[in-house]
Amino acid sequence: MGTSFAQQANNPQAKHGNKFEQLGTLISDPNVFRAASGAPGSQYWQQKADYLIDVAIDEEKQLLHGKETITYTNNSPDELSYLWLQLDENEHADNAENKRFETSSMRARMSAKELQNLLPKENGLGVNILKVTDATGRALSYTINYTMMRVELPQKLKPGAKFSFKIDWNYRISNRNEEGGRGGYEYFPADDNYVYTIAQWYPRMAVYSDFQGWQNKQFTGRGEFALAFGDFKVNITVPADHIVGSTGECLNYPSVLTPGQLGRWKEAQQADEPLEVVTLAEVNEKLKTKSTRTKTWQYEAKNVRDFAFVSSRRLVWDAQKVKQGVQGNQPMAMSYYGPEAYPLYRRYSTKAVAHTLRVYSKHTIEYPYPVAISVEAANGMEYPMICFNYGRADADGTYSEATKYGMIGVIIHEVGHNFFPMIVNSDERQWTWMDEGLNTFCQFLAEQAWDKDFPSRRGPAYRITDYMSLPKDELEPIMTNSENINQFGPNAYSKPATALNILRETVMGRELFDYAFKEYAKRWAFKHPTPADFFRTMEDASAVDLDWFWRGWFFGTDAVDISLDNMQQFSLPGSPSAKNAEAKSKFNKELHSLSRQRNIAENMDFLIDSDTSLVDFYNKWDRFAVSPKDQQAYDAFYASLTPQEQAIYRGDYKFYELEFTNKGGLVMPIIVEWTFEDGTQEIDFLPAYIWRKNEERVIKVFAKRKAVKSVLIDPNRETADIDESNNSWPRNQRASRFELFKQNNAARGASAGSNPMKESLKK
Repeated sequence: MGTSFAQQANNPQAKHGNKFEQLGTLISDPNVFRAASGAPGSQYWQQKADYLIDVAIDEEKQLLHGKETITYTNNSPDELSYLWLQLDENEHADNAENKRFETSSMRARMSAKELQNLLPKENGLGVNILKVTDATGRALSYTINYTMMRVELPQKLKPGAKFSFKIDWNYRISNRNEEGGRGGYEYFPADDNYVYTIAQWYPRMAVYSDFQGWQNKQFTGRGEFALAFGDFKVNITVPADHIVGSTGECLNYPSVLTPGQLGRWKEAQQADEPLEVVTLAEVNEKLKTKSTRTKTWQYEAKNVRDFAFVSSRRLVWDAQKVKQGVQGNQPMAMSYYGPEAYPLYRRYSTKAVAHTLRVYSKHTIEYPYPVAISVEAANGMEYPMICFNYGRADADGTYSEATKYGMIGVIIHEVGHNFFPMIVNSDERQWTWMDEGLNTFCQFLAEQAWDKDFPSRRGPAYRITDYMSLPKDELEPIMTNSENINQFGPNAYSKPATALNILRETVMGRELFDYAFKEYAKRWAFKHPTPADFFRTMEDASAVDLDWFWRGWFFGTDAVDISLDNMQQFSLPGSPSAKNAEAKSKFNKELHSLSRQRNIAENMDFLIDSDTSLVDFYNKWDRFAVSPKDQQAYDAFYASLTPQEQAIYRGDYKFYELEFTNKGGLVMPIIVEWTFEDGTQEIDFLPAYIWRKNEERVIKVFAKRKAVKSVLIDPNRETADIDESNNSWPRNQRASRFELFKQNNAARGASAGSNPMKESLKK
């Protein structure tokens, strides 16, 4: 699937017959499991994995202990001899592959931290598998290969059969800020407390699918995961003064919450505004002491592909019911955050969660789960019903505009992952763009619905041009495995999101795109789609042939650079008098010379003026006069024309021939903006198909009733054209400017910037 278009050209020696051919061998063939329409086939199947887990956090030793029972259902037509499970925590182990396959080099000046990172580490991290047995307690043979574990079955698991087995394990919880990765703890020295974001923490089933068998590609930290759907029952034992937020619904709030908290929880279930279930005052009081007892929180989640939770005594918890915008379901939108995030999260987080559910439900499927949670954890990562985000204020409670919009954006993005890939369950290990790209596109829709001036970083076409204009040897197609991508963010997030926005706004139009995109989400909700299923559904539901678009944007590295190289004006002379006037003008031009002009200017005495005997018929003859015969013939011809033909002969229309070249290689629609002499404007839209017979150069004639002053292509910057200097005729000469002094303020929405809120407090 990662093969580049250049290797798949049908007609490599020609300027046509390549970019508009169907995808053919670039995508998998349809079959009984995946239909040619892009829908699940008549015999589509997928596996199921149910979990019963007991997990405990030892806060003193920073250990996580777990016991689980997995019931695996083989819905495939195949007999299975073994099962593959993922052990993601092994990415931190001393022998992890990802600690060895990155390049490194020495420089003339290096920090102590950089040198320390080059030293071999013995950190004792990684999963310790204590026991693997069947349901009766009989030991099962297993093999661990880095982040993958193969469990041998005592007998082949036949189609339709189930197998239950048990695993006991533990691991040392890592410091997320030091070791990186998704799960772990963050330590707060000011109050000597921890926030545990426990993610990718239990041995979990890999996907076995119709299109690739076992997905057991190693986890190296980037390509995330592919997981089976199932039902979870999880008992979480933590210090008694901790608050837990988790995937699923809590079954025992009455036994783990105080009476006041339980009352506020019941009140929040009807609230239109976020209501604090655990208050900031309660958190500040709890930080004074630490409980030595434990409590067990009981959670249940149905039809999810994963499970994660947060636990800490330093968590404020607020919640509200999402009563509108999610038909047939009124989920609880909730947030968990520490005191340092209170000024931002109390005001924005839960409302951003609710807003995300409404917008995504409009464009995909109705949100099906009972809760959606945002946790402030100084990072960004997603799991079913819960996600971890950033967004902390300064000590005085102020924050920059960049922090505010960055926080809202990341909350929308991570909550949005509930839809892609937690529900529309693509394989992130293989095709990162199918979750990150589709989700980033929907994030853009939600951001723009939040505030018309929201400073979205990804989505608008012009924001991807710097990346697409890089040298080809620095780029990869979107259809590239995640571990092999150089610039991960632009490739897997920005470019596919931009491509979808261009499809919606420019190529297909909102109505056709929205219907097809929603159809894809409905078809593949709680299933495992591939890129071919997405590509086929978008075409099947819209009747728009998009193979040329997928080829260019997803399988290639060409950029958009359409140049307007020339414009010529043509007009019809019309009546005999008009024709003769044009002929006279041409005749006079032919007589014109510099000598003649200067002779007249000097009042030269011409011989023919002084010797009249030289004057004959031709000196008095008007060669451009219209004869009665010519006029009569024209009048008869004109009367026989249709009104539109008469308008042409009157000279009401002017014809403009535009010449375009495709310098970037990526075929796209041509959008032409005309500015007329009277100051008015109009736009013509040429579909991308105009390039089908010549992918490098096209000429198009336009008829206009007004005289044209100038022409501009892509006036709204909607095609991601990397070079706007060749988009106008006549060429616009842009003056180069210099700054008297360097401006230090960062642009709105940038990752770093000034804090005017703080400055205002000083006045």
